[in-house]
Amino acid sequence: MADSLTPEQRSAQMSRIRGANTKLEVLVRKGLHARGVRYRLGGAGLPGRPDIVLPKYRTVVFVHGCFWHGHNCPLYRLPKTRPEFWLTKIEGNRTRDKRVSDQLTSAGWRTIEVWECSLRGSTPAAQAEFFDQLAGEIFSS
Repeated sequence: MADSLTPEQRSAQMSRIRGANTKLEVLVRKGLHARGVRYRLGGAGLPGRPDIVLPKYRTVVFVHGCFWHGHNCPLYRLPKTRPEFWLTKIEGNRTRDKRVSDQLTSAGWRTIEVWECSLRGSTPAAQAEFFDQLAGEIFSS
């Protein structure tokens, strides 16, 4: 299937996709902070540069978008335009995620993945319950 946008339009559209401080990341950070979880950002020096680092608990949190990391949920759908490119890209992301998780685990860090589908479209009460469980998982270490 041919792309309905010109290369310039597609480039402009893709350039607006953020790699850090996404709405989902900010939501997770606010939810954890409200529950007394104090963290660092960026993860410089750690494999994969985790989104949230909790040095006190030797835990890192990755906030994953279901499309970009190929989560098996209704939010992930392989595009019809250039599917071979996207399949290779997303499989590469999955492989990298696994490798980074293994490196962190072998270095003594616990990794937690927060998926977009667990928060997107949910009610504030469901989000609060999710963050309570996430904070409980962090504190349980």
